[in-house]
Amino acid sequence: MSGGEILHAWFDLVRRRSLKIGGLALAVSLAGCAIGAFWLRAAPLLLGAYLIAYLFVLGAALGSLGLLMLGHLTGGAWAAAIRRALEAATRTLPVVTALFLPILLGTGNLYHEWAHPAEHDHLIAEKRAYLNVPFFLVRAAVYFASWNGLAYLLNRWSLQQEQDPSPRLARRFRLMCGPGLVLYGLTMTFAAFDWGMSLTPHWFSTIYGVMLIVGQGLTAMAMAVGATLLLADRRARLTDVPAETRADLGSLLLTFVMLWAYMSLSQLLIIWSANLPEEITWYMPRLRGGWGAIGVLLAVFHFIVPFFALLHGGVKRDPRRLIQLCGLLLVMRVIDLLWVIGAGLHVSGAWALLLPPMVAIAAAGIGGVWLAAAVRQLRARSLEPYPPVLEAAPAGPEAAS
Repeated sequence: MSGGEILHAWFDLVRRRSLKIGGLALAVSLAGCAIGAFWLRAAPLLLGAYLIAYLFVLGAALGSLGLLMLGHLTGGAWAAAIRRALEAATRTLPVVTALFLPILLGTGNLYHEWAHPAEHDHLIAEKRAYLNVPFFLVRAAVYFASWNGLAYLLNRWSLQQEQDPSPRLARRFRLMCGPGLVLYGLTMTFAAFDWGMSLTPHWFSTIYGVMLIVGQGLTAMAMAVGATLLLADRRARLTDVPAETRADLGSLLLTFVMLWAYMSLSQLLIIWSANLPEEITWYMPRLRGGWGAIGVLLAVFHFIVPFFALLHGGVKRDPRRLIQLCGLLLVMRVIDLLWVIGAGLHVSGAWALLLPPMVAIAAAGIGGVWLAAAVRQLRARSLEPYPPVLEAAPAGPEAAS
Protein backbone atom coordinates (compact mmCIF):
# COMPACT_ATOMS: atom_id res chain seq x y z
CA MET A 1 0.00 0.00 0.00
CA SER A 2 1.17 3.53 -0.74
CA GLY A 3 1.49 6.22 1.92
CA GLY A 4 -1.77 7.83 0.79
CA GLU A 5 -3.66 4.53 0.92
CA ILE A 6 -2.32 3.81 4.43
CA LEU A 7 -3.40 7.27 5.56
CA HIS A 8 -6.90 6.87 4.11
CA ALA A 9 -7.21 3.44 5.73
CA TRP A 10 -6.25 4.96 9.09
CA PHE A 11 -8.75 7.80 8.63
CA ASP A 12 -11.46 5.27 7.80
CA LEU A 13 -10.60 3.20 10.87
CA VAL A 14 -10.78 6.23 13.19
CA ARG A 15 -14.02 7.39 11.58
CA ARG A 16 -15.70 3.98 11.82
CA ARG A 17 -14.75 3.50 15.45
CA SER A 18 -15.79 7.03 16.35
CA LEU A 19 -19.18 6.53 14.70
CA LYS A 20 -19.66 3.12 16.30
CA ILE A 21 -18.83 4.20 19.85
CA GLY A 22 -20.25 7.70 19.47
CA GLY A 23 -23.46 6.52 17.82
CA LEU A 24 -24.20 4.04 20.60
CA ALA A 25 -23.40 6.54 23.38
CA LEU A 26 -25.34 9.29 21.60
CA ALA A 27 -28.40 7.04 21.32
CA VAL A 28 -28.29 6.47 25.08
CA SER A 29 -27.85 10.19 25.72
CA LEU A 30 -30.67 11.15 23.34
CA ALA A 31 -32.96 8.64 25.03
CA GLY A 32 -32.13 10.35 28.31
CA CYS A 33 -32.88 13.75 26.78
CA ALA A 34 -36.26 12.45 25.58
CA ILE A 35 -37.06 11.31 29.13
CA GLY A 36 -35.88 14.62 30.55
CA ALA A 37 -38.05 16.55 28.10
CA PHE A 38 -41.18 14.95 29.60
CA TRP A 39 -40.11 14.18 33.18
CA LEU A 40 -39.31 17.40 35.00
CA ARG A 41 -37.55 15.73 37.92
CA ALA A 42 -35.05 13.98 35.63
CA ALA A 43 -34.51 16.96 33.31
CA PRO A 44 -31.61 18.60 35.23
CA LEU A 45 -29.64 15.34 35.20
CA LEU A 46 -30.35 14.02 31.70
CA LEU A 47 -30.61 17.26 29.74
CA GLY A 48 -27.90 18.88 31.86
CA ALA A 49 -25.42 16.10 31.11
CA TYR A 50 -26.09 16.53 27.41
CA LEU A 51 -25.64 20.31 27.71
CA ILE A 52 -22.23 19.92 29.39
CA ALA A 53 -20.98 17.54 26.69
CA TYR A 54 -22.45 19.75 23.98
CA LEU A 55 -20.67 22.86 25.26
CA PHE A 56 -17.38 20.94 25.16
CA VAL A 57 -17.81 19.97 21.50
CA LEU A 58 -19.13 23.43 20.65
CA GLY A 59 -15.95 24.81 22.23
CA ALA A 60 -13.76 22.72 19.91
CA ALA A 61 -15.59 24.01 16.82
CA LEU A 62 -16.07 27.64 17.88
CA GLY A 63 -12.65 27.96 19.49
CA SER A 64 -11.20 26.79 16.17
CA LEU A 65 -13.20 29.50 14.42
CA GLY A 66 -11.76 32.16 16.73
CA LEU A 67 -8.18 30.87 16.43
CA LEU A 68 -8.50 30.63 12.65
CA MET A 69 -9.55 34.27 12.41
CA LEU A 70 -6.78 35.28 14.82
CA GLY A 71 -4.27 33.39 12.68
CA HIS A 72 -5.39 35.21 9.53
CA LEU A 73 -4.92 38.54 11.30
CA THR A 74 -1.52 37.84 12.85
CA GLY A 75 0.04 35.26 10.52
CA GLY A 76 3.09 33.33 11.69
CA ALA A 77 4.31 29.77 11.62
CA TRP A 78 1.97 28.68 14.42
CA ALA A 79 -1.11 29.68 12.40
CA ALA A 80 0.11 27.86 9.29
CA ALA A 81 0.97 24.71 11.25
CA ILE A 82 -2.50 24.15 12.72
CA ARG A 83 -4.58 25.85 10.00
CA ARG A 84 -5.78 22.57 8.43
CA ALA A 85 -6.98 21.16 11.75
CA LEU A 86 -8.74 24.42 12.62
CA GLU A 87 -10.46 24.62 9.23
CA ALA A 88 -11.65 21.02 9.46
CA ALA A 89 -13.09 21.71 12.92
CA THR A 90 -14.98 24.79 11.70
CA ARG A 91 -16.52 22.76 8.86
CA THR A 92 -18.22 20.56 11.48
CA LEU A 93 -20.40 23.49 12.64
CA PRO A 94 -23.47 22.27 10.66
CA VAL A 95 -23.25 18.98 12.60
CA VAL A 96 -22.80 20.87 15.87
CA THR A 97 -25.84 22.99 15.00
CA ALA A 98 -27.95 19.87 14.46
CA LEU A 99 -26.77 18.43 17.80
CA PHE A 100 -28.32 21.45 19.56
CA LEU A 101 -31.82 20.08 18.80
CA PRO A 102 -32.25 18.12 22.09
CA ILE A 103 -31.48 21.27 24.10
CA LEU A 104 -33.89 23.20 21.89
CA LEU A 105 -36.69 20.70 22.52
CA GLY A 106 -35.95 20.49 26.24
CA THR A 107 -35.65 24.24 26.87
CA GLY A 108 -38.80 24.43 28.99
CA ASN A 109 -37.61 21.68 31.37
CA LEU A 110 -33.87 22.37 31.45
CA TYR A 111 -34.40 26.09 32.13
CA HIS A 112 -37.58 25.57 34.11
CA GLU A 113 -36.67 28.19 36.73
CA TRP A 114 -37.11 31.08 34.28
CA ALA A 115 -39.18 29.36 31.57
CA HIS A 116 -41.93 28.70 34.16
CA PRO A 117 -41.13 31.14 37.00
CA ALA A 118 -43.00 31.30 40.28
CA GLU A 119 -45.46 34.18 40.52
CA HIS A 120 -43.75 35.70 43.57
CA ASP A 121 -40.26 35.72 41.97
CA HIS A 122 -39.88 39.44 41.30
CA LEU A 123 -36.20 39.21 40.24
CA ILE A 124 -36.92 36.85 37.35
CA ALA A 125 -40.02 38.89 36.49
CA GLU A 126 -37.74 41.88 35.90
CA LYS A 127 -35.70 39.79 33.43
CA ARG A 128 -38.70 38.47 31.50
CA ALA A 129 -38.00 40.73 28.52
CA TYR A 130 -34.78 38.76 27.96
CA LEU A 131 -35.40 35.41 29.66
CA ASN A 132 -38.36 34.01 27.74
CA VAL A 133 -38.50 30.95 25.50
CA PRO A 134 -39.38 32.61 22.14
CA PHE A 135 -36.57 35.19 22.43
CA PHE A 136 -34.21 32.44 23.65
CA LEU A 137 -34.86 30.46 20.44
CA VAL A 138 -34.49 33.54 18.23
CA ARG A 139 -31.12 34.35 19.79
CA ALA A 140 -29.94 30.76 19.30
CA ALA A 141 -30.86 31.00 15.61
CA VAL A 142 -28.85 34.24 15.28
CA TYR A 143 -25.82 32.68 17.00
CA PHE A 144 -25.73 29.61 14.77
CA ALA A 145 -26.37 31.63 11.59
CA SER A 146 -23.44 33.93 12.48
CA TRP A 147 -21.04 31.10 13.28
CA ASN A 148 -21.92 28.99 10.25
CA GLY A 149 -21.70 32.04 7.99
CA LEU A 150 -18.21 32.93 9.22
CA ALA A 151 -17.01 29.33 8.88
CA TYR A 152 -18.43 29.05 5.35
CA LEU A 153 -16.68 32.21 4.14
CA LEU A 154 -13.34 31.32 5.75
CA ASN A 155 -13.27 27.84 4.21
CA ARG A 156 -14.53 28.98 0.83
CA TRP A 157 -11.88 31.68 0.57
CA SER A 158 -9.21 29.28 1.82
CA LEU A 159 -9.98 26.92 -1.07
CA GLN A 160 -9.84 29.82 -3.50
CA GLN A 161 -6.54 30.96 -2.01
CA GLU A 162 -4.92 27.58 -2.71
CA GLN A 163 -5.96 27.83 -6.36
CA ASP A 164 -5.11 31.54 -6.68
CA PRO A 165 -2.70 32.75 -3.94
CA SER A 166 -3.16 36.44 -4.67
CA PRO A 167 -2.65 39.25 -2.11
CA ARG A 168 -6.28 40.26 -2.75
CA LEU A 169 -7.58 37.17 -0.93
CA ALA A 170 -5.16 37.64 1.97
CA ARG A 171 -6.44 41.21 2.35
CA ARG A 172 -10.04 39.94 2.24
CA PHE A 173 -9.28 37.59 5.13
CA ARG A 174 -7.85 40.43 7.22
CA LEU A 175 -10.76 42.74 6.48
CA MET A 176 -13.30 40.13 7.56
CA CYS A 177 -11.51 38.52 10.51
CA GLY A 178 -11.32 41.69 12.63
CA PRO A 179 -15.10 42.26 12.68
CA GLY A 180 -15.55 38.48 12.67
CA LEU A 181 -13.70 38.14 15.97
CA VAL A 182 -15.88 40.88 17.46
CA LEU A 183 -19.01 39.10 16.21
CA TYR A 184 -17.80 35.78 17.62
CA GLY A 185 -17.00 37.38 20.97
CA LEU A 186 -20.39 39.09 21.26
CA THR A 187 -22.49 36.13 20.15
CA MET A 188 -20.59 33.63 22.30
CA THR A 189 -20.83 35.91 25.34
CA PHE A 190 -24.61 36.06 25.04
CA ALA A 191 -24.77 32.33 24.25
CA ALA A 192 -22.84 31.68 27.47
CA PHE A 193 -25.36 33.79 29.37
CA ASP A 194 -28.27 31.97 27.72
CA TRP A 195 -27.09 28.36 27.92
CA GLY A 196 -24.96 28.40 31.06
CA MET A 197 -25.49 31.35 33.36
CA SER A 198 -29.30 31.32 33.03
CA LEU A 199 -29.38 27.92 34.78
CA THR A 200 -29.06 30.06 37.92
CA PRO A 201 -31.07 33.11 36.80
CA HIS A 202 -30.76 34.96 40.14
CA TRP A 203 -26.96 35.11 39.76
CA PHE A 204 -24.87 37.02 37.23
CA SER A 205 -21.23 37.63 36.37
CA THR A 206 -19.97 39.94 33.63
CA ILE A 207 -16.84 37.79 33.17
CA TYR A 208 -18.79 34.55 32.70
CA GLY A 209 -18.88 34.77 28.90
CA VAL A 210 -15.17 35.58 28.68
CA MET A 211 -14.39 32.53 30.83
CA LEU A 212 -16.18 30.26 28.39
CA ILE A 213 -14.53 31.92 25.38
CA VAL A 214 -11.07 31.42 26.88
CA GLY A 215 -12.02 27.81 27.64
CA GLN A 216 -13.05 27.38 24.00
CA GLY A 217 -9.72 28.77 22.85
CA LEU A 218 -7.89 26.31 25.10
CA THR A 219 -10.04 23.41 23.88
CA ALA A 220 -9.45 24.28 20.23
CA MET A 221 -5.73 24.86 20.69
CA ALA A 222 -5.26 21.53 22.48
CA MET A 223 -7.31 19.75 19.81
CA ALA A 224 -5.53 21.40 16.87
CA VAL A 225 -2.00 20.98 18.28
CA GLY A 226 -2.66 17.35 19.25
CA ALA A 227 -4.19 16.51 15.85
CA THR A 228 -1.45 18.28 13.88
CA LEU A 229 1.37 16.56 15.76
CA LEU A 230 -0.40 13.20 15.57
CA LEU A 231 -0.75 13.52 11.80
CA ALA A 232 2.91 14.54 11.49
CA ASP A 233 3.90 11.54 13.65
CA ARG A 234 2.03 9.22 11.27
CA ARG A 235 3.71 10.86 8.27
CA ALA A 236 0.35 12.03 7.01
CA ARG A 237 2.01 15.27 5.86
CA LEU A 238 4.93 15.82 3.55
CA THR A 239 6.49 18.28 5.99
CA ASP A 240 7.11 17.88 9.70
CA VAL A 241 6.37 20.54 12.30
CA PRO A 242 9.72 22.22 13.12
CA ALA A 243 10.89 22.20 16.72
CA GLU A 244 10.66 25.99 16.99
CA THR A 245 7.07 25.94 15.74
CA ARG A 246 6.24 23.21 18.28
CA ALA A 247 7.72 25.46 20.96
CA ASP A 248 5.52 28.35 19.78
CA LEU A 249 2.44 26.14 19.89
CA GLY A 250 3.37 25.00 23.39
CA SER A 251 3.77 28.63 24.44
CA LEU A 252 0.30 29.43 23.09
CA LEU A 253 -1.10 26.50 25.05
CA LEU A 254 0.60 27.90 28.15
CA THR A 255 -0.94 31.31 27.43
CA PHE A 256 -4.45 29.87 27.32
CA VAL A 257 -3.86 27.83 30.48
CA MET A 258 -2.76 31.00 32.29
CA LEU A 259 -5.69 33.00 30.89
CA TRP A 260 -8.14 30.36 32.07
CA ALA A 261 -6.62 30.39 35.57
CA TYR A 262 -6.58 34.21 35.65
CA MET A 263 -10.23 34.53 34.62
CA SER A 264 -11.39 31.84 37.04
CA LEU A 265 -9.44 33.26 39.97
CA SER A 266 -10.46 36.85 39.18
CA GLN A 267 -14.15 36.00 39.27
CA LEU A 268 -13.72 34.12 42.56
CA LEU A 269 -11.76 36.92 44.24
CA ILE A 270 -14.09 39.70 43.06
CA ILE A 271 -17.27 37.90 44.10
CA TRP A 272 -15.84 36.62 47.38
CA SER A 273 -14.43 40.00 48.40
CA ALA A 274 -17.76 41.72 47.70
CA ASN A 275 -19.45 39.18 50.01
CA LEU A 276 -22.89 39.75 48.50
CA PRO A 277 -25.37 36.92 49.23
CA GLU A 278 -26.84 36.97 45.70
CA GLU A 279 -23.36 36.44 44.21
CA ILE A 280 -21.49 34.09 46.57
CA THR A 281 -24.35 31.58 46.42
CA TRP A 282 -22.93 30.45 43.05
CA TYR A 283 -19.63 29.46 44.70
CA MET A 284 -20.92 27.97 47.93
CA PRO A 285 -21.96 24.56 46.51
CA ARG A 286 -18.91 24.45 44.21
CA LEU A 287 -16.44 24.71 47.08
CA ARG A 288 -17.97 22.02 49.29
CA GLY A 289 -18.19 18.23 49.23
CA GLY A 290 -17.72 16.47 45.92
CA TRP A 291 -17.80 19.69 43.93
CA GLY A 292 -14.99 21.04 46.10
CA ALA A 293 -12.91 17.93 45.32
CA ILE A 294 -13.49 18.52 41.60
CA GLY A 295 -12.33 22.12 42.11
CA VAL A 296 -9.06 20.87 43.63
CA LEU A 297 -8.68 18.43 40.72
CA LEU A 298 -9.04 21.33 38.29
CA ALA A 299 -6.51 23.45 40.15
CA VAL A 300 -3.93 20.65 39.98
CA PHE A 301 -4.44 19.14 36.51
CA HIS A 302 -5.98 22.05 34.61
CA PHE A 303 -3.43 24.60 35.80
CA ILE A 304 -0.50 23.49 38.00
CA VAL A 305 0.61 20.40 36.03
CA PRO A 306 0.19 21.95 32.52
CA PHE A 307 1.70 25.25 33.69
CA PHE A 308 4.96 23.77 34.97
CA ALA A 309 5.15 21.23 32.14
CA LEU A 310 4.81 23.92 29.47
CA LEU A 311 7.43 26.10 31.16
CA HIS A 312 9.93 23.40 30.22
CA GLY A 313 11.29 23.85 26.71
CA GLY A 314 11.90 20.13 26.30
CA VAL A 315 8.19 19.34 26.75
CA LYS A 316 7.16 21.96 24.19
CA ARG A 317 9.59 20.57 21.61
CA ASP A 318 8.81 16.89 22.23
CA PRO A 319 5.79 16.02 20.02
CA ARG A 320 4.76 12.91 21.97
CA ARG A 321 4.79 14.64 25.35
CA LEU A 322 2.96 17.60 23.84
CA ILE A 323 0.28 15.27 22.43
CA GLN A 324 -0.16 13.67 25.87
CA LEU A 325 -0.49 17.10 27.48
CA CYS A 326 -3.11 18.10 24.90
CA GLY A 327 -5.07 14.96 25.76
CA LEU A 328 -4.94 15.82 29.47
CA LEU A 329 -6.18 19.36 28.79
CA LEU A 330 -9.11 18.09 26.71
CA VAL A 331 -10.20 15.78 29.53
CA MET A 332 -9.89 18.62 32.03
CA ARG A 333 -12.00 20.87 29.81
CA VAL A 334 -14.91 18.43 30.18
CA ILE A 335 -14.38 18.32 33.95
CA ASP A 336 -14.24 22.12 34.11
CA LEU A 337 -17.59 22.38 32.32
CA LEU A 338 -18.98 19.74 34.68
CA TRP A 339 -17.91 21.92 37.63
CA VAL A 340 -19.19 25.19 36.13
CA ILE A 341 -22.47 23.91 34.67
CA GLY A 342 -23.20 20.78 36.72
CA ALA A 343 -23.36 22.46 40.10
CA GLY A 344 -26.03 24.82 38.73
CA LEU A 345 -28.36 22.02 37.66
CA HIS A 346 -29.90 21.65 41.14
CA VAL A 347 -29.27 17.90 41.36
CA SER A 348 -28.59 16.30 44.73
CA GLY A 349 -28.32 12.94 46.40
CA ALA A 350 -28.31 9.95 44.05
CA TRP A 351 -28.97 12.25 41.10
CA ALA A 352 -25.68 14.07 41.74
CA LEU A 353 -23.77 10.77 41.79
CA LEU A 354 -25.25 9.87 38.41
CA LEU A 355 -24.27 13.16 36.78
CA PRO A 356 -20.54 12.43 36.05
CA PRO A 357 -21.21 9.07 34.33
CA MET A 358 -24.06 10.61 32.34
CA VAL A 359 -21.73 13.42 31.25
CA ALA A 360 -19.12 10.82 30.23
CA ILE A 361 -21.71 8.96 28.11
CA ALA A 362 -22.93 12.18 26.51
CA ALA A 363 -19.35 13.34 25.83
CA ALA A 364 -18.52 9.98 24.23
CA GLY A 365 -21.65 10.21 22.09
CA ILE A 366 -21.46 13.82 20.93
CA GLY A 367 -17.66 13.73 20.83
CA GLY A 368 -17.59 10.51 18.81
CA VAL A 369 -20.01 11.84 16.20
CA TRP A 370 -18.12 15.14 16.05
CA LEU A 371 -14.75 13.38 15.71
CA ALA A 372 -16.09 11.30 12.82
CA ALA A 373 -17.27 14.49 11.11
CA ALA A 374 -13.92 16.21 11.75
CA VAL A 375 -11.93 13.25 10.36
CA ARG A 376 -14.14 13.27 7.26
CA GLN A 377 -13.39 16.97 6.78
CA LEU A 378 -9.66 16.42 7.35
CA ARG A 379 -9.61 13.73 4.68
CA ALA A 380 -11.52 15.90 2.20
CA ARG A 381 -8.75 18.49 1.76
CA SER A 382 -4.98 18.80 1.75
CA LEU A 383 -3.21 18.31 5.07
CA GLU A 384 -0.20 20.40 4.09
CA PRO A 385 0.22 23.72 5.95
CA TYR A 386 -0.67 26.95 4.22
CA PRO A 387 1.36 29.07 3.64
CA PRO A 388 3.57 26.08 2.85
CA VAL A 389 6.75 27.44 4.51
CA LEU A 390 6.55 27.14 8.30
CA GLU A 391 9.92 28.66 9.07
CA ALA A 392 10.20 32.37 9.82
CA ALA A 393 10.62 34.58 6.78
CA PRO A 394 14.12 36.00 6.25
CA ALA A 395 14.74 39.52 7.45
CA GLY A 396 16.24 42.27 5.37
CA PRO A 397 15.89 43.31 1.73
CA GLU A 398 15.05 39.76 0.54
CA ALA A 399 11.97 39.67 2.76
CA ALA A 400 10.80 43.04 1.45
CA SER A 401 11.15 41.86 -2.13
